[in-house]
Amino acid sequence: MPEPAPLDRIAAALRRERTRAGLSLSELAKRAGVAKSTLSQLEGGTGNPSVETLWALATTLGVPFSVLVDPPRPAVTVIRAGEGPAVPSEHADYTATLLSASPPGARRDIYLITAEPGRARDSAPHQPGTVEHVVVSAGRVLAGPLDEPVELGPGDYLSYPGDVPHTFRALRARASAVMLMQHV
Repeated sequence: MPEPAPLDRIAAALRRERTRAGLSLSELAKRAGVAKSTLSQLEGGTGNPSVETLWALATTLGVPFSVLVDPPRPAVTVIRAGEGPAVPSEHADYTATLLSASPPGARRDIYLITAEPGRARDSAPHQPGTVEHVVVSAGRVLAGPLDEPVELGPGDYLSYPGDVPHTFRALRARASAVMLMQHV
């Protein structure tokens, strides 16, 4: 899948950041000193934004200018089994290990993945800002960005950008994992 066009990236970034800030279209336009119709066109992926307009919007949203024109990609994070901040229970044989705190306004889908060795499940990029999280429960798998997948075993955690081509392949029989897809 090709890289989104610059206006599409700007549109997605403006909607994402405006939603994150909890501002209506009208309120953001007013605070930034931009016509509401101009902001509406930009969020719709049309129009011809000037540097000044984008700068005013970024300043009002409290984000760097670069976030609107080329949002940063999430970093790849690996937490191996037995690693991570663990908090034991006082009343049961139970330990909670924080793998990823939910950012404000995030939407998440959780899947149980079962796979057998053979052909990989390669995926096209999802919408901009999507992040996938995988925890392997059985077997061994190769997962993550197509250009830098990571081998994982039971208990291993992986986080990677879902808005780039990515893969999931079982390396051993009866592999299973929990996959959480986080949409911005």
